[in-house]
Amino acid sequence: MEIFCAKDVVKRYANHLALDKVSIDVPGGSIFGLLGPNGAGKTTLIRIINQIIAPDAGELYFEGRKLTIEHTLQFGYLPEERGLYKKMKVGEQSLYLACLKGLSKKEAQHKIKHWFSKFEIMPWWDKKVEELSKGMAQKLQFVITVLHEPKLLIFDEPFTGFDPINTNLLKQEILALKQNGSTIIFSTHNMASVEELCDYITLINESKCILNGHIDDIKKNYKTNTYEICFSGYFNKFEATLTSLYQILEHKQQNDITSLRIKISAKTNTNELLSIMMKYGNVISFNEILPSMNDIFIRVVEEASISNN
Repeated sequence: MEIFCAKDVVKRYANHLALDKVSIDVPGGSIFGLLGPNGAGKTTLIRIINQIIAPDAGELYFEGRKLTIEHTLQFGYLPEERGLYKKMKVGEQSLYLACLKGLSKKEAQHKIKHWFSKFEIMPWWDKKVEELSKGMAQKLQFVITVLHEPKLLIFDEPFTGFDPINTNLLKQEILALKQNGSTIIFSTHNMASVEELCDYITLINESKCILNGHIDDIKKNYKTNTYEICFSGYFNKFEATLTSLYQILEHKQQNDITSLRIKISAKTNTNELLSIMMKYGNVISFNEILPSMNDIFIRVVEEASISNN
């Protein structure tokens, strides 16, 4: 069931069309990747979801009801442009923002201490935010975003500026939040993070939605019938047998062990290829190569740009 839906959302700025009938359906309990090149319209859509700006047309729904400003109390938003009060003390600011989200002071203190201990922020309780390192400040803002256990979390480039250790820490926390029932909209340019975290994605380009669906289905739809094979036997005899239905993209040979990548035509199938190979040796491994999300991102955006010109 979708926890959040946007239907045919339109937003214009002067002579610029930022969103052109964009629709997304975010299933509950999922991590939903909101992808696109710079200037595609992602941040505009995120601001509309958070009721920071209003759409010119279209409808938005949260848990089956039209989205209102009251719903945003159940949201947690971590913007790409971080926004902490630099002169306030870390603990004081965290309590203040937690109470704004509806927590009692006692409940807020309990939750803050839990998260501060986990992220090693506790020693900074009485320090001003401006005294924090960039990475520590980002940890603090992440904590403030998730503190009230929102139903819908929106992360816009959450790993910017983090070293690999802290990036991995945040990834594990995001997965744990999903496991505990949160739904997450995750905007990023890092396709490796999309592969690791996302269940579904929507790709926006030049204000339009050009690709959406479950990440596994998308990868299957864009597969190229390319396989990675490890083969022990008479490679030269095998190669000589192949017809134009098969294209060897690369191969490496060490003694009688051959590793190769081979693309097969839609007119044949893997069983036929395997039967040919087994005549000349043993198949040690046979794996289909699915395209990466990075490859799909580049391909779909380039195709959309060509069709628009």
